[in-house]
Amino acid sequence: MKIELDTIYRRIVDHLENGTTDMAADSIEVPAAHFTDADHLARELEVFRRQPLAAATSMEVPEPGSFVTRDILGVPLLIVRQKDGSVGVFRNMCRHRGGKVEQGEKGKKPFFVCAYHGWSFKGDGSLRGVPFEEQYGTLDKGCRNLFSVETEERHGLIWIKLPQAPQDLSLADYLGEADERLAAYDIDRLTVFMDQKIDLDINWKLVMDGAIDVLHPQFLHAEGVGKLIQTGAAVWLDLGRHGQSYSARKRLARKLKAGEPIDKGFRYLTGNLMIFPNMSVIPTPDHIEHWTVWPHLTDPGKCHVHIRFLTDPAKLTDEVAARINRSWDILRQAATEEDFPMEEMIQANAAALPTTDFLYGANEVPTQHLHLQMAREFEALT
Repeated sequence: MKIELDTIYRRIVDHLENGTTDMAADSIEVPAAHFTDADHLARELEVFRRQPLAAATSMEVPEPGSFVTRDILGVPLLIVRQKDGSVGVFRNMCRHRGGKVEQGEKGKKPFFVCAYHGWSFKGDGSLRGVPFEEQYGTLDKGCRNLFSVETEERHGLIWIKLPQAPQDLSLADYLGEADERLAAYDIDRLTVFMDQKIDLDINWKLVMDGAIDVLHPQFLHAEGVGKLIQTGAAVWLDLGRHGQSYSARKRLARKLKAGEPIDKGFRYLTGNLMIFPNMSVIPTPDHIEHWTVWPHLTDPGKCHVHIRFLTDPAKLTDEVAARINRSWDILRQAATEEDFPMEEMIQANAAALPTTDFLYGANEVPTQHLHLQMAREFEALT
């Protein structure tokens, strides 16, 4: 990875010196209706349900009995670390009358009890106890365990496969060229430093676009991120379904212009690994930003954003914590005061004129990728 980063650094320097950037073959037009049409959203949800999806990080369930709950595409999940160190994922649905067996977001418990009628389940999903059991006649407890969900723990993330996903698709094959890159971040060693969940009146693709857009920092974030990140000089690595974008930090451009010596040039890069369809992994010196953006189930004008800052607990000094908090302040300001309001404007305009198209230039190859890949997935559905 170090050798590759040196190569990317040289490509970035070439772009900065020549006023260029990585280019797509051509511009593309994306119908505004793709952000507003309910039928289009329904097809996207079909695509989502056919992919392995990252539901949690490994360190969110660090020891046996620890759990988190999630709602993934309308499926309530209970994610539990097992006694043997593996992870079990179950539908958070009591096998008596359908209540949630755990209503908390996270914690540690020896077993789980549905608050409706008191049925209890072990951490491995097996039925533990049934109040008034004698009144149910001959009850085969083995047939009333929690419904399990196929899962795999890889690179510090807990992935699930819903029933619609092809059963012969391995996670390693799905990640493809992105597999090694994700492994390099050592997420399995990182704890959640900061966790933010945000509901937005924005189509999910607009949020994904904004997170990987390399042209807007100097304009939309002129007084914030735009002072830190160079606009318009980027390297794009096409990784099949996935992709990785690299941009330069402004101080690299300043050093080049001044003719100053540059040591360890890769430290002047910022990157975004996009795992199709809805995940971004953005490394920084002190932490990793981990984004997942989830479509609303029925309203194309809404989405749910989950942002985590992950950090190495062994290196978490007060000084490092202060720097991470400053990073969150910068991101919070950029996202909640600039990116999200702009995306809400775009969403409103798309709804008002769904017959128009949005233009993604050849110099916007990172943002083109999501839409082109979704089109390929649509073709595979037919």
